[in-house]
Amino acid sequence: MEKRQLGKTGLMVSPLSFGASSLGGVFHDIDEGRAIEAVFTAIEGGMNLIDVSPYYGHYKAETVLGKALRQIPRDKYILSTKVGRYGKDGVNTWDYSGRRAQESVGESMERLGVEHIDLIHVHDIEFQASLPGGLQKVAEETLPALVELKERGLVSHVGITDLQIDNLRWVIDHTPEGMVETVLNFCHYCLCDEALADHLDYFDQHGIGLINASPLSMGLLSSRGAPAWHPAPKELADACRRATEHCAQKGYPIEKLAMQYAVSNPRIPTTLFSSANPDNVKRNLAYVEEPIDWQLVREVQDIIGPAMRLTWGNT
Repeated sequence: MEKRQLGKTGLMVSPLSFGASSLGGVFHDIDEGRAIEAVFTAIEGGMNLIDVSPYYGHYKAETVLGKALRQIPRDKYILSTKVGRYGKDGVNTWDYSGRRAQESVGESMERLGVEHIDLIHVHDIEFQASLPGGLQKVAEETLPALVELKERGLVSHVGITDLQIDNLRWVIDHTPEGMVETVLNFCHYCLCDEALADHLDYFDQHGIGLINASPLSMGLLSSRGAPAWHPAPKELADACRRATEHCAQKGYPIEKLAMQYAVSNPRIPTTLFSSANPDNVKRNLAYVEEPIDWQLVREVQDIIGPAMRLTWGNT
């Protein structure tokens, strides 16, 4: 698989990368052995970036991923995890303090079985926006605490993640140039939403590496359909359902088209997808190696129409 440069980090990443959220049983129960095999399959297929978080499965995803990583040479993967969003006993918690961020990195390394993290992200900063201190706390406390770990050699690069692109830009604009090296944004560069494309020049100007995620828009672009909890407006969900039916009539699964489209823009270095099933990993690897049907892309986006500019809030 080809490699693309991730901003100014010096890291070369595969266009399709492995998101380990599914290893936490976020969406349904998993077979741990199959989940570990899914990680092996991703690495063997040429994916070299693995992204996880202590929040996924409330520490389970990191624990399961760690069992896989202990069997993979360290130079075969680039590892990304996060701080700020957690959970215990099924209850979500948030703590963006510098002290907790540094503690969290150490705890993650222990679960993952590594002595170094390549990318550390402040997770879903939109939640801190509504907490005391707002996004200013991310800029003035969380990120400097992570930069301190970078200076100590425990992490290599520091970034932020969020659904809301405006939040990402606010933090970048309110921190020293180069402090934020990467951003992870989801559901905004896919068949049904291209909002991220409007900001590519901005991120390029700041030398920031982009990580795109959720090419199926959390299930909107799938034959199974979006889960009941999906926060998308009804107009968008209905449009995606019509687009899915159109692709089925053409004998071209919308999942295939969506995966191909998400990795098609060379200005977006990599796109994360998640699965605890090695067969799904193989299928998606095969999808992105095939040429995309651009005529079908146009047809799908015509069906979705103005709904492509609809969005939603916290997840």
